[in-house]
Amino acid sequence: MILPIYTYGQPVLRQQAQDITPDYPELPTLIANMFETLTASDGVGLAAPQVGLAIRLAVIDLDVISDDEPQYKDFRRAYINPEIVEVDDSETEVMEEGCLSLPGIHEPVRRPKRIHVTYLDEQFQPHDEWVDGFLARVMQHEFDHLDGHVFIDRISPLRRQMVQGKLKAMVKGHVRCGYKVKVAHK
Repeated sequence: MILPIYTYGQPVLRQQAQDITPDYPELPTLIANMFETLTASDGVGLAAPQVGLAIRLAVIDLDVISDDEPQYKDFRRAYINPEIVEVDDSETEVMEEGCLSLPGIHEPVRRPKRIHVTYLDEQFQPHDEWVDGFLARVMQHEFDHLDGHVFIDRISPLRRQMVQGKLKAMVKGHVRCGYKVKVAHK
């Protein structure tokens, strides 16, 4: 089932998400629905707060970029209770980012190229690994959502001022995109 994506201004996007346990109700169905929603909206990552749930869950599908990045062929994973435990600040990179919860806004964001993460997979098996490249960027973006942050929190004050009009319109419910959304209506 395709879920509506919550847009900027929704309080859940600013909440600290809570860890979940293996007995979380209907978890396999939720993960499947999040992947279906991600595919329908042409994204590469989706965090649970973006579908209205303040829980530590994110899905990432990089298979969509595998024509250009063959190492991501068939890469489709769920991350339960993920944490970034360390960042390697020795190398950073600026790339343009967008977000399904902020349709129409794309801004350059500087992030570390390499991060150390812990998480549980769908079978609740623990993982502890260093990740680099595009996957590290997507993880940082999605895991930010779990801590109540969106990518515009990481852009310069000048750039943020430049998108202020779009953000205000979004909070008022003026959103245009090709997927189902739930707007704030303030």
